[in-house]
Amino acid sequence: MSRNKRIPKGKVINPTFYVFCEGETEEAYINYLRSKYRLPILIDAKIAGNRITGKYIQNYKKDKANHPKDITYLVYDIDVTEMLRKLQAIKNTILLSSNPCFELWYLLHVQEQTAEITSKECIQKLKQQFPNYGKGLFNNDLKNKIEKGQSKAVNIASKLQEFKNPSSQMFVFINEIEKVKKQNNKL
Repeated sequence: MSRNKRIPKGKVINPTFYVFCEGETEEAYINYLRSKYRLPILIDAKIAGNRITGKYIQNYKKDKANHPKDITYLVYDIDVTEMLRKLQAIKNTILLSSNPCFELWYLLHVQEQTAEITSKECIQKLKQQFPNYGKGLFNNDLKNKIEKGQSKAVNIASKLQEFKNPSSQMFVFINEIEKVKKQNNKL
């Protein structure tokens, strides 16, 4: 009796997502996404901070295996105009800006925010939803609400005007990693 020969599906190469960010909150969230989606996400947090440059990124990536599918993201707050100009000048990257602060992205998971807001007000509103919230912390309460509200946050953020207050471009990253994950699941 002959056996059916297993036909290999071929190996899919996932892009490596290089993420450069400036703070503990951003790093905690990106780490959460890495574990949730199980995709190759490399984070460089706080080392370059606001001194991030194209040369710094190039040096960081030179000793790593690179592939044409790889994508480089900059996750920064842009409440300072000079920072926005500096980040926009870095070639071959996608800017995932937040204005006024990254915490706005968390807030959008639980409520709509379309009026201008300060960083302090944003964190106060966030603490009303998550009383134990602290910078850089990603506890189970926050994780559960983030998971439940992700599609809501993506929907709200996609309607906000890029670079204006309020705005968050994190939905671009979520859409990309969702797309890669779906492609992997089809195989």
